[in-house]
Amino acid sequence: MNRVKLRERIRLINALALIVVLSGCASVNFDRSIAQVNESIPGFTQGKLELAQTQEQRIARKQSAQELLAHPLGQGEAVQLALLNSPAMQTFLAENWSIAANAAQNGRISNPVFMFERMTYPNELELVRMLSFGLLDVLTLPQRYGIAEKQLEQAQTKLVADVVDEITRIRQAWVRAVSAQQNLLYAQHVNEVAKVSAELARRMQSVGNFTKLQRARQQAFYADSATQLAIAMHEVNATKEALVRMLGLSNDQVQSLKLPDRLPELPKSPLSPEEVGQSVSANRIDIRLAQVALDVAMKKQGLNNVTSFTDIELGLRNKNIYDNDTGSNIPGRGYEISIRLPVFDWGDMQRDAMSAQTLAALNRLESAYRVTESSLRESYSAYRTNYDIAKHYRQEVVPLRRVISEENMLRYNGMIIGVFELLADAKDMVNSVMLSINADQQFWLADAALQATLLGRPIVTLRDSVKTSAGGGANEAAH
Repeated sequence: MNRVKLRERIRLINALALIVVLSGCASVNFDRSIAQVNESIPGFTQGKLELAQTQEQRIARKQSAQELLAHPLGQGEAVQLALLNSPAMQTFLAENWSIAANAAQNGRISNPVFMFERMTYPNELELVRMLSFGLLDVLTLPQRYGIAEKQLEQAQTKLVADVVDEITRIRQAWVRAVSAQQNLLYAQHVNEVAKVSAELARRMQSVGNFTKLQRARQQAFYADSATQLAIAMHEVNATKEALVRMLGLSNDQVQSLKLPDRLPELPKSPLSPEEVGQSVSANRIDIRLAQVALDVAMKKQGLNNVTSFTDIELGLRNKNIYDNDTGSNIPGRGYEISIRLPVFDWGDMQRDAMSAQTLAALNRLESAYRVTESSLRESYSAYRTNYDIAKHYRQEVVPLRRVISEENMLRYNGMIIGVFELLADAKDMVNSVMLSINADQQFWLADAALQATLLGRPIVTLRDSVKTSAGGGANEAAH
């Protein structure tokens, strides 16, 4: 009999040890999670992604940020600065850590409950001690541990997706801020030309060489250019402040922010469809997210088919009854089982809800597969179209405008055309350059979107409408 009891106790100890081991395995090493992000998308994070958890880390990161701000901030440096300095970036890292920790917690067994009861009677004292735990909780531990593992994988994939999205937005914010500065410079040139034209028209009317209509046209041209200049100035402030927010700069850091004078040169040649096909991630983020979500839903549904019916709790009792008259002590041992009876609720609505969630996850995965190639084709089309347009402006439109300006200058020197025709030509030349800058901007926006799409985070960048100074006012000046 003693050997039987010993074997039972050994089995119980082994079972408890296995439960403890399984519970301890569901844990999160967030530093390792961030390292995996740096390894999986080095072209985005440059290995600089980090969650600052100590004051020493924050001080070091602030010093590194100041070093970056000491020089004009290129696109790559802007990404580094955001990784070092942005509170928003640190926020979603911490939130992802919280999500991962909660997922790991779901894969652990609940703590047992110890209950102590003391009852006194006229002639007796009763002491009851009970250790209870959810029996179903223990029996379903392997399934819940599997769900936790999948949820941790889901959190890791979501972290990569969030980082790609944030860095893509930073890249595009930098492009908009730099191109806005370039456009402002040429908007000022247009305004200066319009101002000279309006003043000359006023003087010519005063001596009777210009009609009221001719002067009004030049004045309208100047008024419109002043409006466009105000819009360009606001665009510089708006795009710069958008970038400031993305970088998480303080008021002191904003004073140190300097941007390059112009956007980078276009690549000598665009990516070919073959190169894009080779660059597509074999493990796309959108597919991974949908696949892991389906795995989680299926595992949860399997577990819910059991837990939605009932719950079982097991308690081990140890009882002592003390007789005050005789001084005797009567020990007692036993157990109790509590079962939730499915009388009023059979859990059918819970099971229906889980079935619906699994079906939705399945269709999301199917949808992800179907839109993957389409989004990549659209993103590449935007990239290639904007490259061709930007190249066209640089190689065709702007050089032709330059030739026209040179010829008009010769005609003006030969007194074939007047000063107003020359000013109108100067305005058209500047507008062509502004259109070229806009084309460059659209290309670099599309390039950032394509890089994200290759990883499975498609971002559709709509082509901005082109704003230039008065379209017809200057040309009408020649009449």
